[in-house]
Amino acid sequence: MQVAGRTILQPITHTFTPGRVTGLIGHNGSGKSTLIKLLSRQNPHYSGQITWQDRPIEQWPAREFARQVAYLPQQLPPSEGMTVKDLVTLGRYAWHGALKRVSQQDHDKVDAAIKSVDLSWASDHYVEQLSGGERQRAWLAMCVVQASHCLLLDEPTSALDIAHQKDVLQVIHDLSRSHHLTVIMVLHDINMAARYCDEFLALRQGATIFKGDAQALMTPEQLSTIYHVPMGVARPDPTLPPISYVK
Repeated sequence: MQVAGRTILQPITHTFTPGRVTGLIGHNGSGKSTLIKLLSRQNPHYSGQITWQDRPIEQWPAREFARQVAYLPQQLPPSEGMTVKDLVTLGRYAWHGALKRVSQQDHDKVDAAIKSVDLSWASDHYVEQLSGGERQRAWLAMCVVQASHCLLLDEPTSALDIAHQKDVLQVIHDLSRSHHLTVIMVLHDINMAARYCDEFLALRQGATIFKGDAQALMTPEQLSTIYHVPMGVARPDPTLPPISYVK
């Protein structure tokens, strides 16, 4: 894929797996967000083929595709004046449109989605009154109630402190298991990624330079190759993935 004569994304061949979380990692400008936008049909200009359930994504009608794939951008849309329940209910519009009355079944699905991200206590709270991590979880609940089979998340933990990063990533990991979701997300914190992702796709200048799990990723040699700085790896807790650090 080229923009203004510059190659943003090289040809990539990869199959993403249901029930697993894939982390897209690499330098800023390596093509991670571009790939997420292509997968979510936010950018229709590309060569090659992207398929969902063996069907090219451009052949899916918009509402039908929204029932399959949910996308959260890095910059979330404004939600002032909306309660958590109002926001999450928007996810049902992929099923009946904005004008059809919300049924009791829809309300039940909304309540279940809010519960799945541990926000039942905030159902009637305004979204802008929540912490950053709680807001992210509310938006994740909207994706869940959309009943999609795939979540595409562009830096879901950006601007969150460590505690809220952990909470949000744990929710995402749990949702991938409980709902058998294909989750693909852009992450910058490699240590958090190693803890909550099942597999990784590393990009540099739009090209794939690594595919594998945390065990293969978290070595000094591999991390140094991806990030172009000397890296070390320590394992203070044998029950958790290793921790990387810059030398």
